[in-house]
Amino acid sequence: MSGGKETPRQKMIGMMYLVLTALLAMNVSKQILHGYIVVNESMEHSKENLTENNKRITEAFLATINGNAGAKPYYDGAIEAQKQLEDMVKYLEVIKSNVIAKTEKFENAASGDTAKLRYLDAIDNYDIPSHELIGSDAATPENKPLSALEMKDKFTKLHNSLISLMDNMQKNPKSKLLDDDYKGLKRKIGGLKPIDSGAEDDGLKMTWEVENFYHLPMAAVVCNINKMQADLKNVEAEMLQVLAGASGKLAIKFDRLAAKVIAPSSYIQSGQPYIADVFLAASSSQLRKEDMEVLLGSDSLSKGAGGTQVPIESGMGKVNIPTGGQGDQTLSGVIKFKKPDGTFDFFNFSAPYTVAAPAVAVAAEKMNVIYIGVDNPVSVSAAGVAPGNLLVNLSGCGATKTGGAGGKFIVRATSPGTMQVSVSAKTKEGTKPQGKPTPFRVKKIPDPTPKLGGNLIQGIADIKKLNLASIAGVGAEVPGFDFDVKFPVISFIFSANVKGNLKEFTCNGPNLSPEAKQVLQSLGIGGKAYFEDIKVKAPDGSIRKIATASLKVK
Repeated sequence: MSGGKETPRQKMIGMMYLVLTALLAMNVSKQILHGYIVVNESMEHSKENLTENNKRITEAFLATINGNAGAKPYYDGAIEAQKQLEDMVKYLEVIKSNVIAKTEKFENAASGDTAKLRYLDAIDNYDIPSHELIGSDAATPENKPLSALEMKDKFTKLHNSLISLMDNMQKNPKSKLLDDDYKGLKRKIGGLKPIDSGAEDDGLKMTWEVENFYHLPMAAVVCNINKMQADLKNVEAEMLQVLAGASGKLAIKFDRLAAKVIAPSSYIQSGQPYIADVFLAASSSQLRKEDMEVLLGSDSLSKGAGGTQVPIESGMGKVNIPTGGQGDQTLSGVIKFKKPDGTFDFFNFSAPYTVAAPAVAVAAEKMNVIYIGVDNPVSVSAAGVAPGNLLVNLSGCGATKTGGAGGKFIVRATSPGTMQVSVSAKTKEGTKPQGKPTPFRVKKIPDPTPKLGGNLIQGIADIKKLNLASIAGVGAEVPGFDFDVKFPVISFIFSANVKGNLKEFTCNGPNLSPEAKQVLQSLGIGGKAYFEDIKVKAPDGSIRKIATASLKVK
């Protein structure tokens, strides 16, 4: 660019330009710039389409105000945004015309208004557009009328003004948007704000104005300005569509769908069919108190008079009423819905329901008794309550519980007596008891029976002499008991009458001592052996003395 300090990049480009002049006969640069012409014409066509589309939306939007006063605040906001955006489009048109006129050296500057890029001669000129928009030094662009810096400032002010407009509309209940629509529009408007990339090229800082207009041929500059105008038209279209949709050609936008099942009764006797209506219900998160009311205890004839109003959340009435007496009940009322013309429609509703006493089931899964010292599996359930929402408390007999997944627990107790199992349900209002506490007897595990040679012995048992060798000691087992429990033998006293002499041995652990075993095997026909004072260790850690076992040799 003449008349200013050149960067190393500019000097290199200048040298390359001198070399490339030899190639101009081949019209290489014009062929390359032809791509800008094609893109530019596409941009101009898009602008025309967007302008026509925005005009149609604006006219349709205006028509909705008649009979729908709630649409006017949205329409006013859209018109204000449209005016600001259109002013910026016209301003860019003036800049574009000025660049074309100066570059083509038109005697009449207004000739640039109607000039078509395809028919211009100086589309490859980059000196004059840079001088007009940037100035003589890219490092310090000139802030003058119709310059890139002035354009940047106007874009920034437009962005801030539109954001402020949206924020003010969002604060006003009469023009408030859905959160997603509000955030989406702010993101769209955010694209208009000029941003400096911060990159550097040959020591030159790449600001927004430098990247968009410095040292670019006129074809590229015009194309860039047309793109900015198209972007403005796109923002205008988005704002018109969202604001028109928010006000609605109906006052309410139904944006929530859900499958619903309505049955005449939730209680069915076995053998009877289950009958229900299944349908898709629509509601709106925009519904406010002035748009819809749900009134209990009223109907369409009274137009809601005297009804009790329930709160509206996400477009649905939230009923929460206490229940007292048990039996069949009916929930009835009317929905008061505001139409686009400001009048109301009334829709009656009625729904039967049954109030029943809380029902809870508590069961010991192995025996109907809680035994001390072992894991007792217990299951808990309550009608209409998910297992994860059940709270179980134990009282008495030192009882504790572990687990709880799926309503199943392990209960352990430490002393005999009666324990109580209380069940409550977690609800939004807090915890609610589910029936009366369930009592369980807590007992010690029965004493085991002595076991000799693999056989349970109660009192005295006959044994053949040849089987005496199979008796190595004494064990203990509870016959017919559902729990897998062990009663290890701590000690016992073995005695036998051998030829009129009583032999007695104290044995520690479950096995006979060598001497005792020798005496046992020496018994003849009619001889007797006794296993007395048998001490075992119970699962609860206590030491028990169990019954005596006796053998008589046959």
